[in-house]
Amino acid sequence: MGAANFSVVSEFVFLGLSNSWGIQLLLFLFSSMFYVASLLGNILIVFSVTYDPHLHSPMYFLLANLSFLDLGVCSIAAPKMIYDLFRKHKAISFGGCITQIFFIHAIGGTEMVLLIAMAFDRYVAICKPLHYLTIMSPRMCILVLIAAWVLGFIHSVAQLAFVIDLPFCGPNILDSFYCDLPQLIKLACTETKRLEFMVTANSGLISVGSFFILVISYIFILVTVQKHSSGGLSKAISTLSAHVTVVILFFGPLIFFYTWPFPSSHLDKFLAIFDAVLTPFLNPVIYTFRNKEMKMAMRRVCHELIVYRKIS
Repeated sequence: MGAANFSVVSEFVFLGLSNSWGIQLLLFLFSSMFYVASLLGNILIVFSVTYDPHLHSPMYFLLANLSFLDLGVCSIAAPKMIYDLFRKHKAISFGGCITQIFFIHAIGGTEMVLLIAMAFDRYVAICKPLHYLTIMSPRMCILVLIAAWVLGFIHSVAQLAFVIDLPFCGPNILDSFYCDLPQLIKLACTETKRLEFMVTANSGLISVGSFFILVISYIFILVTVQKHSSGGLSKAISTLSAHVTVVILFFGPLIFFYTWPFPSSHLDKFLAIFDAVLTPFLNPVIYTFRNKEMKMAMRRVCHELIVYRKIS
C-alpha cells in the first residue's frame, strides 16, 4: 500500500445493541437514568470536595479527580448510544471514531494511574499516619495528578499510532455501539493479525499489570496492619473495601475485553454498557455510602444550593 493513507471510509456504522423495540425502550430508560445519575453524583462529589473545607485533604482531592474522570467516562459513549437507540442509521464519522478512541484510552489510562495513587494514599494513611501530611503534601498530590494525565495521554497516543495510518477502503460495520481499537483494526484493508495482537497485548498487559499492582498493595497494607495491631485489621478492611470494589468494577471489564481468548459479541456489549454507564454511577455511591464526612458535606452543598435557589 506504500506510505500513503488509502482510507476512503468517511464513516463507520454501528450495529447497536438490539433491533427489538421493547429492548431498545428498556435500554433507553435504563441508560438515561443511570447516565443522569452518574453526572449528578460525580458533579456533587466534585463540588462538595471543592467548596467544603472539611474535605480539603489528599484522599478527597484524589476522589474528586476520580469523579471528574468518571464524568468523562460516562460522557464518551453513553450519550451517543442513547441517541442512536431508536435510529436506523447509527453512524459516526471517521474523525469522531478516532476522537472517541483517543478519549477512551486517555481517560482510562489516567484513571488507572489515579487508582494506584489512591492505593498509595491509603497505604500512607494506614501504615504511616504520623507522616501522612508530609508525604501526601499538596505539591505531591498535584505532581501525581499531572503524572496521571501525562501517562494517560502517552498511552492513548501510543495506541492510536498503531491505527491512524491504516487503510480503510470498504467494510465499515462495527458490531458495537462505540469505537474501540480491536473492532476498528479488523476493518482495515490489510493483514492485521499481528497488529491486533500488539494492541490487545498493550492494553491487556497494562490493565492486568495495574490490577496486580493494586492487589499486591492492598495485601501489603493488610499484612502490615496485622503485624502491628490485630485490632486495626478490621478497620483497615473497612477502609479499603470501597477502594477494592471500585478497582474490581473498573478493571474487570477491561481485563475481559483485552485478555479473554473467546470473544462474545453479546457479552462484550453487556460489559461495555456496564463500563460506560453503571461503573461511573457506582463509584460515587460506593465512596459515599460508608463515608460520614462525604455524606455530611454533600448534604451541606445541597442545602446551600436550595437556599441560594430560594433567595434568587
